[in-house]
Amino acid sequence: MTSTTPAHITDVVKRKYGEIADQVASGRDESCCGPSACGCGGTDPMTADLYDPGQVRDLPPDALTASLGCGNPTALAELRPGETVLDLGSGGGIDVLLSARRVGPTGKAYGLDMTDQMLALARENQRTAGVENVEFLKGQIEAIPLPDASVDVIISNCVINLSADKDRVLAEAWRVLRPGGRLAVSDVVRRRAVPEAVGRSLELWIGCVAGALDESDYRARLAAAGFVEIELEPTRIYRAADAEAFLEKAGFDPHAVAEEVDGAFMSAFIRATRPPA
Repeated sequence: MTSTTPAHITDVVKRKYGEIADQVASGRDESCCGPSACGCGGTDPMTADLYDPGQVRDLPPDALTASLGCGNPTALAELRPGETVLDLGSGGGIDVLLSARRVGPTGKAYGLDMTDQMLALARENQRTAGVENVEFLKGQIEAIPLPDASVDVIISNCVINLSADKDRVLAEAWRVLRPGGRLAVSDVVRRRAVPEAVGRSLELWIGCVAGALDESDYRARLAAAGFVEIELEPTRIYRAADAEAFLEKAGFDPHAVAEEVDGAFMSAFIRATRPPA
């Protein structure tokens, strides 16, 4: 039986996203959007049309190609000039570079990723874009390498669901936010229970599905971490047809489980606040 320990899940996710970064860096992005990855470059139902063309026009093409998210947290995070923002699981750096624009030269944007290949790709994208108020950090989102109360806003794009210890992620987010700081993330959320085999599948975990929390659980975990003003706004509901490639790659008959998975998952924008001191 395949191990689903937190350490094993982390290793599998790290290896897969490293492979995706290598593909993008070498120009071999044709398989980057395969069903074992959480989208890529806006070509599947989960990632399509997340960014306005004008928003990304001046960014390096590889930043968009390596975008593995399910939303656009920078569009809704209400970033302000002079703020410090942290992107959890920054990948190729697209949301960090967009955030750096929003906070301006008096602000700063950090990107945190555990994958060497993604960090190298992100730093090259930063160099190409000529953005100076950015710093990419190596580490895991369960142990953020920043001091307490050091950032104003935390964003993340379809990454928290990949963690095997979401409570730790949320506790760390609360720790590094300043009092009154804001969490504004895009993530995949489960709308109802799915077959146990789907939930156990590591292929679907990497595909940003099996690790998803249900809405009430997400809210409860945020509250337990100390967050207030919790909001969860659906952005896309996924149909069975959208998931066919994911399911086939993981060894499922899409038609056999279509009724059970149809509409069971959605992308959502999640907001929460660390209470003021």
